[in-house]
Amino acid sequence: MPLLDPDRLFPNDPATRATARRLYEGIADLPIVSPHGHTDPRWFAENEPFPDPAQLFVTPDHYVFRMLCSQGIDLADLGVARADGGPVETDGRTIWRLFAGHYHLFRGTPTRLWLDHSFETLFGMTERLSAETADAYYDAISERLTSDEFRPRALFERFRIEALSTTEGALDDLEWHRKIAESGWSGRVITTYRPDTVIDPEADGFAANIEKFGELTGCDTTTWAGYLEAHRVRRAFFKEHGATASDHGHPTARTEDLPKAEAAALFARALGGDLSADEADAFRGHMLTEMARMSLDDGLVMQIHAGSWRNHSPGVLAKFGRDKGFDIPVRTDFVGALKPLLDAVGLRPDLTIILFTLDETVFARELAPLAGVYPALKLGPPWWFYDSAEGMMRFRQIVTETAGIYNTVGFNDDTRAFCSIPARHDVARRIDCAWLANLVGDGRLDMDEAEIMAHEMTSTLAKEAYRL
Repeated sequence: MPLLDPDRLFPNDPATRATARRLYEGIADLPIVSPHGHTDPRWFAENEPFPDPAQLFVTPDHYVFRMLCSQGIDLADLGVARADGGPVETDGRTIWRLFAGHYHLFRGTPTRLWLDHSFETLFGMTERLSAETADAYYDAISERLTSDEFRPRALFERFRIEALSTTEGALDDLEWHRKIAESGWSGRVITTYRPDTVIDPEADGFAANIEKFGELTGCDTTTWAGYLEAHRVRRAFFKEHGATASDHGHPTARTEDLPKAEAAALFARALGGDLSADEADAFRGHMLTEMARMSLDDGLVMQIHAGSWRNHSPGVLAKFGRDKGFDIPVRTDFVGALKPLLDAVGLRPDLTIILFTLDETVFARELAPLAGVYPALKLGPPWWFYDSAEGMMRFRQIVTETAGIYNTVGFNDDTRAFCSIPARHDVARRIDCAWLANLVGDGRLDMDEAEIMAHEMTSTLAKEAYRL
């Protein structure tokens, strides 16, 4: 029996389901535009086979290992590297058996949909993963991973990816992007400028990061003017490697537009490690406005995602380092927080600022009304806990009434797990078609309009918003 129902996520009403199916058939095979993600560019530069099923599906995927962690499984037993270099499980089959024995934990979750999609469409599996089928899965996937058809570039082409963006920090040398370009391969893998480590005074080693920033750019980053120039230099370097966007992950959505002398004084004190938490937040907020002004000059699309209490567990942070599934949403204000930025540049139609949130309560109350009037603003899709069937449907329902679809930017998969990319896009396409089918059934859209909108939400909006 197949793992996937061909009508999954479509409405239960037979007539509406038929409409959703018809809409989906029109866009199901469109190329994937993936303008925001975290896959490793080294995969595509070296094009080496993926080592084993565990390292493909378990170890890199936060959605997988955070669920297992919630049931008391040590991340080290899943092969997650320790910050101190201590021992972790390295045997892929052992990790896979542990994962498979707990696969029932994912019942009803989007992760289950993504994984089953990969297992069936890529590897031909038709029996559900479990402790009993773990070895059969492992052997079948391992065998396929040895073939050229399952190397990263071949999968990229099989997934019909038109463009894929990775995300690198401001201090990254972009070696792997350079090697991709030099290889002559036609796949479009581009970088994104992520300057958090040289903007956040509370980042580990901030002063050392700024010193290296100066060395990389040849700018005097001990001065405010030199520091800003260093950003311009690095942004230009990232653009040379294909970047069309910058990405800013801040604890809050606070922005500021400070007088030059005040901003320079904050920067000087930041270098000395002499800022309060509020002053550090003010500096980050001012830098968002500086980044927006630079975007007006160089054309990079600006992405802001705020509202995460990162690395919530100090024990996990100490043992395994950052970004290990313990980033937790917090309440986020946008209306007041963004006002300094919007007062400065919000009415500029030649600027694109894409807003993401982990606090979906603000979609109807704050974000949709903001994006529904300020030309510079667009809304990113639901993501990071809300990239589920229910989260996507709620997003369409509560955002469209105020902002329409043309102030949104399509779908971003935002993943480190390469094989989940087509699965995540397929879920988004199905939910969009289900939503559109309901509008057709309600008499609020004609079918020809719904077909146009399905294509735009699948492809056009993302390419236009990210200037791809």
